[in-house]
Amino acid sequence: MTHCSTHVRAHHSLLARPEKRLLVWLAHRLPARMTSDHLTLLALVAMGVAGGAYATARWNPRALWVVIAALAVNWFGDSLDGTLARVRRAERPRYGFYVDHVLDIVGISLLLTGLACSGFMTPLVALALLVAYLLVAAEVFLATAANGTFRMSFLGFGPTELRLLLAMGTFALAGDPHVDLGMFGRYQLFDVGGTVATMGLLVALMSAVVANRRRLAKLEPCRRTA
Repeated sequence: MTHCSTHVRAHHSLLARPEKRLLVWLAHRLPARMTSDHLTLLALVAMGVAGGAYATARWNPRALWVVIAALAVNWFGDSLDGTLARVRRAERPRYGFYVDHVLDIVGISLLLTGLACSGFMTPLVALALLVAYLLVAAEVFLATAANGTFRMSFLGFGPTELRLLLAMGTFALAGDPHVDLGMFGRYQLFDVGGTVATMGLLVALMSAVVANRRRLAKLEPCRRTA
């Protein structure tokens, strides 16, 4: 939900442009009684439902369909709340930035807790993925404060693209929850995906740290004193 802020939003994901047009179209058609806060809360509840459905799928695989539906609802709430505030000129910069990202952290924690309990992802992999996500989130928040730019995507991937990948992976679980890696053996699909995602997040973290350090060093060069 970034309602609005003094920082610049850098969003260059694959679907950013068509998604923005769709969100503006939706925002103009929402009932007046629905606010950005309602959408933010809806997004959080959806992530909790997705996490609970993952855990339930350990005994009832049909719950995976609930996960996919909940991810769609999460996209609706999380992606639309900021757009709604801007369309209605009801921006609250600091409030929106803070509340949105605090709840994002809570939401991803609920989701990965559910995955850790589902049997589809080893708890250690889920924990590693959560730690990697939190490290990247912390770097993004610090970079926003230092540079004035809030980066929302990396190598063409943003929240929407990641939701789509997760939904496709969840759909695949209904068939075969394992993947054959040839000579390396057969592993759980979400363990492989979680490991790749963790490595990708860590690469994004290191890339951002190096780039931001160089940029800030140029803006504030070291001054030697005699």
